[in-house]
Amino acid sequence: MEIYVGNLPWSISDQDLSDAFSAYGSVEKASIISDRNSGRSKGFGFVTMNNDDEANQAIEAMNGSDLGGRALKVNEARPREDRPPRQSNW
Repeated sequence: MEIYVGNLPWSISDQDLSDAFSAYGSVEKASIISDRNSGRSKGFGFVTMNNDDEANQAIEAMNGSDLGGRALKVNEARPREDRPPRQSNW
């Protein structure tokens, strides 16, 4: 199951995110989404856990919890919506 994690502190790393969720089960992958141009965190990321029961337990426990002084928003990730191609005016 893929889990959306929002309201992350700017300083958190992929490993920090993985460590936080590994308390609830096996984490296959954890990634922070960063801005293409600046490389700076966008403040959200995704965690993939293979066991749905462990993932649901992690969602329940981590949603609203404090990480780095911020209350996390945690839920099951929704599929990415198809967006039309970007138009460039350059």
